[in-house]
Amino acid sequence: MPPADTPVAFDAGAFLATCSGRPGVYRMFDGEAKLLYVGKAKNLKKRLASYFRKTGLAPKTAALVARIAQVETTITANETEALLLEQTLIKQWRPPYNILLRDDKSYPYVFLSDGDYPRLSIHRGAKKQKGRYFGPYPSAGAIRESLNLLQKTFQVRQCEDSFFKNRTRPCLQYQIKRCKGPCVDLVTPEEYAEDVRHSVMFLDGRSNALSDELSSAMQQAAMQLDFERAAELRDQIALLRRVQDQQSMEGGNGDVDVVAAMVNPGGACVHLISVRGGRVLGSKNFFPQVAIEEEGSEVLLAFLAQYYLGSAERDLPTELIVNVQHEDFATLVAAIEASRGRQLSISHRVRGTRARWQQLAVTNAEQALGARLADRQHVAARFEALAEALQLNELPQRLECFDISHSSGEATVASCVVFGPEGPLKSDYRRYNIEGVTAGDDYAAMHQALTRRFSKIKEGEGKLPDILLVDGGKGQLAMAREVLEELAVPELILLGVAKGTTRKPGLETLYFNDAAHEFTLPGTSPALHLIQQIRDESHRFAITGHRARRGKARRTSSLEEVPGVGHKRRRELLNHFGGLQELTRASSEEIAKAPGISKKLAELIYAALHSE
Repeated sequence: MPPADTPVAFDAGAFLATCSGRPGVYRMFDGEAKLLYVGKAKNLKKRLASYFRKTGLAPKTAALVARIAQVETTITANETEALLLEQTLIKQWRPPYNILLRDDKSYPYVFLSDGDYPRLSIHRGAKKQKGRYFGPYPSAGAIRESLNLLQKTFQVRQCEDSFFKNRTRPCLQYQIKRCKGPCVDLVTPEEYAEDVRHSVMFLDGRSNALSDELSSAMQQAAMQLDFERAAELRDQIALLRRVQDQQSMEGGNGDVDVVAAMVNPGGACVHLISVRGGRVLGSKNFFPQVAIEEEGSEVLLAFLAQYYLGSAERDLPTELIVNVQHEDFATLVAAIEASRGRQLSISHRVRGTRARWQQLAVTNAEQALGARLADRQHVAARFEALAEALQLNELPQRLECFDISHSSGEATVASCVVFGPEGPLKSDYRRYNIEGVTAGDDYAAMHQALTRRFSKIKEGEGKLPDILLVDGGKGQLAMAREVLEELAVPELILLGVAKGTTRKPGLETLYFNDAAHEFTLPGTSPALHLIQQIRDESHRFAITGHRARRGKARRTSSLEEVPGVGHKRRRELLNHFGGLQELTRASSEEIAKAPGISKKLAELIYAALHSE
């Protein structure tokens, strides 16, 4: 963080451009990295954008925004989890701009008592009674509605124990079929225990049988035009979903650190979630400097070693949950235990609440890394590194990269992606369907794509790039040079990228303008990271277009383009010949012998099937 006496204006536009639209929690910090405010949002992007509008802010909000130097976000699975994490962070850090309640209530739980005929009820406060606790839940009202629904479905009692023990005849709840009358032995302990087991499965979130049943009943009511009943079932399903919400912010146990590592061209991110006493207390992003060829497991191993062995004062959990495995984790655990004098385990395959924590860490690592790679300052720094590596006098403003994709020559597509110092310029991306070239001839395909692209420049349309990046090495570089000379395009920088002899990422061979000027860059070079990112993006864009074109071609029959051959006639033709392959082998005379096919139509069909 910069010192307090040199404040840096917060770039709200750049931050919002990379902000997720998913539910989550946001934390606002001032120039001294002090926490100002914690909030939750159903849509982080929309909520945070409301703080940075030009007018309409309340005085307190305006004062808060004026002090913001940094905003951090944590994505959650749903709004309920966001609420729970928000309250946990507020209680822990007590930010000055949050409303702090001294008589703050604890979260409500569903409590299932012990005994032959257990009771379901709402519980707040210390968990001293014998039984099981489910939750926490966002509000007591939601629990009451859900318990009401459970009462109708499983008929487990909810009356007070004093009321239950003094009954001589069943109460009104039995009459309206919301209880099976265990107080007067109208249900066997075995049958009641089964109802309790179903309730526990439901509250644990391990079964969707009830919601499926209600959904089927709702559809049936709608088909019978009983819309009032369908609406009631719809509302019940909504309540059922609320009680089924997986409360991964609290509900586990133990002291756990959940660590996820993600690696992409241009950078890596490690996201760490701290869980203490079964409750998520917070999270943090780390961005280690790594080479392109590093894998996620290697990055994670290095991070864990430095993080837990580098500081004896750092809190050590009893368990680490990670998103990837490494063969040296056992050695690392032994070293940490010897250094810290405490036992530690590393888990990868986890279930239940731990699996939700793991997925939460992966999601946040992906989001944070994507935001960092798209950050304008980060991209601009890599553009500067590229200009320095190529010894350019000025910073390039527009990079274009071309790539070819096909399957054994089928449905060839060329892609053009564009990057500027502010990041990808997706509105300028283009795809070219390649026609009339020999199947699998990548050079001819590249020639056609570049000719179509730069012919527009000669016609006064489009922008000329500062650097043209061609994936494929010497051959494709020579083809690009040939096209530019044919069209007499003004001089621009050509950069060829070859995979190198080992074909491993980070060991690419680069060609500057021609094959004679060959060079390489170190794997940690930001310039190489930028080249790798642009090349991977062009490959992704090309292969997406190729798959779409190939899929369309394979879903479309040649017969569909023949006038007068509809669905019924196509089906009869294929049935007559036993399939498209036999129909293709048939002559026009043989086709004309099929039912309902004239000689003229047979000639049209034959021509369509042999148009290649």
